[in-house]
Amino acid sequence: MSIAQLPFIKAHATENDFVVIVDVNDELDLDAGQVAYLCNRRAGIGGDGLLRVVRSGETGRWFMDYRNADGSIAEMCGNGIRAFAHVLVAEGLEASREFEVDTRAGVKTIRVLDADGTHATVSVGMGPVAVTGVSTARMGEQQFAGIGVDVGNPHLACVIPGLSAETLAAMEFSQPEFDREFFPEGVNVEVLTELSGATGDTGGEVHMRVWERGVGETRSCGTGTVAAAQAALADAGIEDGEVTVNVPGGAVRVQLAGGEATMTGPSTIVARGQLAGALA
Repeated sequence: MSIAQLPFIKAHATENDFVVIVDVNDELDLDAGQVAYLCNRRAGIGGDGLLRVVRSGETGRWFMDYRNADGSIAEMCGNGIRAFAHVLVAEGLEASREFEVDTRAGVKTIRVLDADGTHATVSVGMGPVAVTGVSTARMGEQQFAGIGVDVGNPHLACVIPGLSAETLAAMEFSQPEFDREFFPEGVNVEVLTELSGATGDTGGEVHMRVWERGVGETRSCGTGTVAAAQAALADAGIEDGEVTVNVPGGAVRVQLAGGEATMTGPSTIVARGQLAGALA
């Protein structure tokens, strides 16, 4: 299938950036090579992933077809779904500010708190969050211990005792080695500071960096912020609470209550355009 003259939108949510393709009637069949080309920062448009906007013929709901930058299929992207919802409202595809979106990780509930053609604030009901056990990962000479967290996709969230935001920012990040029996589908690895400023029902804040499977280090990862919030609260002995998760691309708020998460954060539409030619 040729992708010549294909219209696209470029968007980001806390600088986790995406190529967005509006395909309401599900007419496009993008293969992994085409997705990787579109996400290539030198030869293509550039992005951490691709979002295809589709109206599901089975449910009538919107479906977020999310792909990693290498073209592989992924279950869910928390930052991506904020950008996805923003595009729906900004492009006039969705009139309501509260609606549901189908993903490969289940149905997500959306509340668009404010939006225009460029900026939005979106709250997402992320659904159940499950701790799956403990494991470790290694990046070069650094070894991290953390908890496995299922947010519809797999995470290893590692709270490092005594780690400062400044030391975290200076760390060398590389492709992690991990337990492939524990994470047979691969894993996203979050490294984060301990919880600070927690009072009462307020969980305080953490700083986080993430290595995403199929992508590499990104400026943010939405489901990763949920996993980080879960790990930080558990590490502090707190069951439920709200955590501000600071990432290199900004900050999001994660509310955990009764084993489910809600994530609130920004989205920005950067550009609208059209491909000039076909994939070589």
